[in-house]
Amino acid sequence: MAAGENAPHQVTPLELARSFASAEPADLSKSPILGILGVILGAGIVTLTSRMLSMGMEDLKGHLGIGYDAGAWISTSFDAALIFIGPLTVYFGALAGARRVLFLAAGIFTLCCTVLPYIHSYGLLVAVLALAGLMSGTFYPLTLTFALRSIPVRYLPFTIALYATCVDFAVNVAPTLYGWYRDHLSWHWMFWNSAWLTPIMMALIYWGIPASPPPKRSGAPPSFAGFFYFSAGLAILIGAFEQGERLDWWRSSVFTALFVCGTFFLLCGFGRRLFGPNPLVALEYLRRRNTLLLGFGLFLFRFTLLGTIILIPQSLAIHGFEAVQIGPALIWTALPQLLIALAVALLLLGNVDSRLIMATGCLLMALACCLNANLTSAWSAANYYRTELLMGVGQSFAFLGLVATILLQGLFSGGLAKPQWILTFSAYFHVIRLFGGSMGAVFMGHFLAQREKFHSNLLGLEVKRGNWVADGNLLHMTAALAPKSYGVAAAAGRAMALTGGRIRLQAYTLTFIDGFFLVAWICVGLMVLGAIMKEAPMGFGDLSRVEPAPATPEEVRA
Repeated sequence: MAAGENAPHQVTPLELARSFASAEPADLSKSPILGILGVILGAGIVTLTSRMLSMGMEDLKGHLGIGYDAGAWISTSFDAALIFIGPLTVYFGALAGARRVLFLAAGIFTLCCTVLPYIHSYGLLVAVLALAGLMSGTFYPLTLTFALRSIPVRYLPFTIALYATCVDFAVNVAPTLYGWYRDHLSWHWMFWNSAWLTPIMMALIYWGIPASPPPKRSGAPPSFAGFFYFSAGLAILIGAFEQGERLDWWRSSVFTALFVCGTFFLLCGFGRRLFGPNPLVALEYLRRRNTLLLGFGLFLFRFTLLGTIILIPQSLAIHGFEAVQIGPALIWTALPQLLIALAVALLLLGNVDSRLIMATGCLLMALACCLNANLTSAWSAANYYRTELLMGVGQSFAFLGLVATILLQGLFSGGLAKPQWILTFSAYFHVIRLFGGSMGAVFMGHFLAQREKFHSNLLGLEVKRGNWVADGNLLHMTAALAPKSYGVAAAAGRAMALTGGRIRLQAYTLTFIDGFFLVAWICVGLMVLGAIMKEAPMGFGDLSRVEPAPATPEEVRA
């Protein structure tokens, strides 16, 4: 007997592609396109709700009559609930099926968004908002699984394009939409916007996702405890990190307690997985070079979005601009995304390397950030129009290239061979997406706070008594303010306050410049990461031309 004769057969990329083509519907008319639109719309709804919540936080705090410290836990409760349900979605999806989970979650989420504006109790609002986060958090993990199992390969790039457009558009249109709601309707529409969109998603899911019997379970029963420990650990850690800057990190007993508890739950989850393997989780499937690199790449990509999510809004907010005035600067990022996304989909069907598309987008985003680094204290929303148009093109290229690379990795790593593999794969990227977004915002908030202190200190060293420039400015301002002040002393005090405000404005301007350069360097790091990834064996164009595998005799007899 020849050596290696009994070695297991190594599945080739072509065999994987043929089995994939056999499993997928032959044409779009035979696939549940309404269900695809439903889960894509769900991803946009969750993103829009989260952004609306951050934009309308001041109105919500005024409605409840609470201050900054109490209000800080409102968004944290929603974010923690989103990430808590991520790993558990694998459990529920495997037990009940995607259709049941999505439909039930969407119904409860609609009810929560409908009643939230009527709640006047702080504790009850936090609880209902956490419930809304739990329900909406199921939308994301099931999207990738459902797309891979329900869409013909030739249409998959266009599905990716719609997904990226829906998510990015929701991020960038939220300030404009919220400003219009508040000025013409009511701040209540920060929740009611999702309340009327979600029933549309429910209808798409009902008619588009076919009903299926609950998956058959065999072998050891799945462990709910393992999922719960891991989910609770991630949620508590998110809460700790989001509150860390406000609580002053390790100097706060609350932060220390949250961090220790979250770490303990994570260790319990890993221990439960180690000593009691879970049939619904395949962690060993994730131990692939490209999968790990793509996870880190998604983590970094969430950082790159902070230029439009945090830096630009805050650089305008320090001048007193409101959401309706900040919105025009960000809407330019959203406007070109649909056309750019469709163009990128055609490039993917032309077998253009998805890593190259991602690198191109990162390069454009880095260039836009460098142009934004020319920021001065006199900039308004109009100064961002051209750079944000460039940023929108870059985000579309980068996001589509990254998602396409993730889908190809899921396919050629054999993700469709077992249900638990693709569920684990989807939940892995869902957790990283949420955790990366939250950690990115936390890190950027800490970075801006520290850099503002640094620049304020340096500028303050030059503005002191005895400096002829500072003394001259104070004297001129005092003289100008004296006629409208109660004496020279009051005029001098007002002059000092105005000078302090000018110093803070310049310090914040320098801080935002540092932030734009930081995002630019993260884009460069993402380009390097893409360069060291392995190229997929086949592109979407090749996959769309692969013939299905011939039917086996058993399938023919069936």
